[in-house]
Amino acid sequence: MSDKTNKIKFGEWVVRQRIPEGDGVHRLLLLLHGWTGDEDSMWIFTPRLPSSYLILAPRGLTETHLGGYGWEKVGSRSWPGAADFQEAIEALFGLIHSVSRPGLQNNQIDLIGFSQGAALAYTMLLEYPEKINKLAGLSGFLPAGLEQNIFEKALSGKKVFVSHGTKDGMVPIEQGRIVVRELKSAGADVIYCEEDVGHKLSLGCFRAMDAYFERED
Repeated sequence: MSDKTNKIKFGEWVVRQRIPEGDGVHRLLLLLHGWTGDEDSMWIFTPRLPSSYLILAPRGLTETHLGGYGWEKVGSRSWPGAADFQEAIEALFGLIHSVSRPGLQNNQIDLIGFSQGAALAYTMLLEYPEKINKLAGLSGFLPAGLEQNIFEKALSGKKVFVSHGTKDGMVPIEQGRIVVRELKSAGADVIYCEEDVGHKLSLGCFRAMDAYFERED
């Protein structure tokens, strides 16, 4: 598979993108990096994703005091709530609507989020389920403030992939298990991969995620 990639600017955004192969219908997939990451952090996932995807890896709009970028302005709080991501979500949907390509379907998008990027992705999914088709949340946590969406079964009919490492020292494994429990409560069909690794995606879970995105459902 050829890897036609480049970095572009969309207004305030710096984005790494992969152009889809062939003609016909193309889906849009966003890669959402973790705290202190950037547009390159998630690129390791792209070679194994279907070539028909238009893939965008945007750089978070908040520069962190540790270097790199994030999705909200973290002060002393370790676990940002859903409200903290609203500015980023509004900007991301603006980015999505600015992308144009023959055959591109961007009325529903797919997401892969890691750590804080996974928390952002879960917020987008629960608040705008009609706009999200598939989601993979890796080593993430569920932000507070989404209880009503969970109670209302906002994710009925959705298939969601979640992975977490039992040795994760950044986002403890219990956070991943809470994600699974709450997404199921919201009506989602959760595919969960838990393996004996730290704050990263294991090879086994990588393969399980590949299979999730390869399926047509």
